[in-house]
Amino acid sequence: MGISDAPKPKLLIAEDDVENQEFLEFFLEKYFSVDVCDSSDTFYEMLDQKRYDIILMDISIKGKKNGLDLTKELKNNPNHSEIPVICYTAHALYKDRINALDAGCDAYISKPSDTRLLLDTLFNLLKAKGKFFLDNTPTHLSGLAIT
Repeated sequence: MGISDAPKPKLLIAEDDVENQEFLEFFLEKYFSVDVCDSSDTFYEMLDQKRYDIILMDISIKGKKNGLDLTKELKNNPNHSEIPVICYTAHALYKDRINALDAGCDAYISKPSDTRLLLDTLFNLLKAKGKFFLDNTPTHLSGLAIT
């Protein structure tokens, strides 16, 4: 079974920058069933509609809550607490990493990042949660940087 035939993990990207949304969706749709939201309001709408395998969460998103607030709420909700969350943000200070991990993020990646790092992190977290989709695992990754 090839990549196109295999079931894809469901990925929710919480990102408010339109260019980043478009690039991430284009880049990751080969490996994931991708949905994108840009605010705390649309985040909960998406979460109510579908069960996600993994979430890519920016710290700065539109709405009353930021990505760290959403992660804390998600991790305190027994219906969603097992969903791995990667903080994927331009907030690149050491304190930002600590704040993200304290909020409950399973991993932290600062932008810009190498696409291999992003994919490795996504698939390693899926594997750790027992949600590994073998046929979708990338065998060759380009060295493009995501900004």
